[in-house]
Amino acid sequence: MPDPQGCFVWYELMTTDTEGAKAFYGQVVGWGTRDAPGGLPYTLFTTGEMPVAGLMDLLEEARAMGAPPGWIGYVAVADVDAVAERAKRLGGTVHVPPRDIPGVGRFAILADPQRAVFALFRGADSGKFEPPAPGAPGQIGWHELLAADWERGFDFYAALFGWQKADAMDMGNMGTYQLFAAGGPPIGGMFNKPPNGAGPLLALLLPRRRH
Repeated sequence: MPDPQGCFVWYELMTTDTEGAKAFYGQVVGWGTRDAPGGLPYTLFTTGEMPVAGLMDLLEEARAMGAPPGWIGYVAVADVDAVAERAKRLGGTVHVPPRDIPGVGRFAILADPQRAVFALFRGADSGKFEPPAPGAPGQIGWHELLAADWERGFDFYAALFGWQKADAMDMGNMGTYQLFAAGGPPIGGMFNKPPNGAGPLLALLLPRRRH
């Protein structure tokens, strides 16, 4: 079974309109939904019977801070607390300190030095991880970092997770598109955002739905 360390293992949408999100992703991606077990106020997006992502209300504390609805990717680590401390030493920020979800695992929410937000995760049963086949319909298929400085961004994630550079593509006036890997085939790419673009962000891309 593949080692999950440094890989994206979960995705979550926090929004102010969960019913609208269910309808949108059901029509566009073909996801089903079901309630999470244990009575948690949490919805699972599914493809077939397999959970692929989570859906929840944007927390009141996040709304009070002006956080917009959005997606976040969770990266598997062996020790959430240690990696969160390492991220701070590397110039990152811990927005939600490490905490437990009973019966599920331990997580923390961070931002890199350029303010792109991501999460750390160690599952209660961390050995269970089987990545989907590349391009599998309904699964998150790619991860993209739009950075102010992708080279500095790569250095941060390489030091934090051990990500490696893969191929690089020359995009002309748009600069370099650098693919990155987590011990296997490329899982995403990094590039510099346009000068007038939004702030740095980590984007999650889904394969097109097959009709």
